[in-house]
Amino acid sequence: MGRPKYFTPNEVSRHNCLNDLWVSYLGEVYDLTPLLKENKGNVSLKPIIESAGKDISHWFNQKSKDIRTHIDPMTGCKKYYIPNGRLLHVPPPCPRTDWATDFGCPWWKDNQYYIGKLSAKTRFIRIINTLTSQEQTIEVCSEENMMEILERYLKYNAHAASYTWKYNNVNLDMSQTLAENGVEDEDEEFYTLRMDRDCWAPAIHLYFNDDLTEL
Repeated sequence: MGRPKYFTPNEVSRHNCLNDLWVSYLGEVYDLTPLLKENKGNVSLKPIIESAGKDISHWFNQKSKDIRTHIDPMTGCKKYYIPNGRLLHVPPPCPRTDWATDFGCPWWKDNQYYIGKLSAKTRFIRIINTLTSQEQTIEVCSEENMMEILERYLKYNAHAASYTWKYNNVNLDMSQTLAENGVEDEDEEFYTLRMDRDCWAPAIHLYFNDDLTEL
């Protein structure tokens, strides 16, 4: 199995409408757009629609990875905890004849909606093209290697692979992460010193190799 694709919370948040709905939970990202299309008009989709683009890890038990449960004080029975309203594939609190049980795997356990992992920590870096003097500041996932960061940068420069990437005048290993390349994450130090991290971001310099490689 290959490396998972990582997403920033900002990327997930942009997919927040009925025709394009992502959520994240328990460190992973899911595209629930097909689920909405398959169950169009079902009122039990409302909590999902209201949470479009958000992290819903608080809906789940971290150990079982199932929807959280609680003990009903009236009946003493264990029931699903759904404070946001009736949720698709969650059984009703009382027996009902109109609740279909033939849906198979509940959506939160169905891997067909899985598209990648949510970054545990994002970073901002400046990428400076020494040939054109253009500079972009982009948000990246700390888990990504330099080649994956290069792919993020392609929208600014389709020939990004035609450059040698350097930090502090040292060639970067494109198979390693920023931290593995010695580009330290200093957010904690900025916080301790009460400095605004947005005022400074490490600079990666790109040097043209005199070819027009495209990915």
